[in-house]
Amino acid sequence: MSTIRNVGVIGAGTMGNGIAQACAVACIDAVMIDVAEAPLAKGVASIAGSLERLVKKDKLSAADRDAALARIGTATDYAALGRVDLVIEAATENPSIKFEILRRADGIARPDAILATNTSSISITQLAAVTKRPDRFLGMHFFNPVPMMALVELIRGLQTSDDTVAAADAFARVLGKTPITVKN
Repeated sequence: MSTIRNVGVIGAGTMGNGIAQACAVACIDAVMIDVAEAPLAKGVASIAGSLERLVKKDKLSAADRDAALARIGTATDYAALGRVDLVIEAATENPSIKFEILRRADGIARPDAILATNTSSISITQLAAVTKRPDRFLGMHFFNPVPMMALVELIRGLQTSDDTVAAADAFARVLGKTPITVKN
């Protein structure tokens, strides 16, 4: 089982920036990838606002807020995925967009990296089939708002390996989440 130390999140919208925030607060480096600088800036601003609310409620120190923000990088180039242990696709619920994103991520991510999707409605097996690593692919369905919701569904595809599920389970627990494994 591989330990996940850094994560690439594709999509800086509500789910993507929430996943990046959860990683950063748990001391895991995260890079958000999106099509342009504007959605990335909006995603980072959303995270900063969320962390600031936690500081005001005495649930996070200012130093921890600053450290979390420093752990979040942004990029419009998928090359940033070349160093991560886990890629989580969190784009819009459109199969053709997800297929293209996952093909691109699969071609750049290290061979030992895990690929995941945050989808709750598209077949994991179908999404895994567009990659060269269906054994290292699974669904990681986070719930909105990600920083507050404890549950994460781990969804196996037909070829998802036990090691992949174990690594995703351990990662979810590091984030302070409660992972449950569900059927595709």
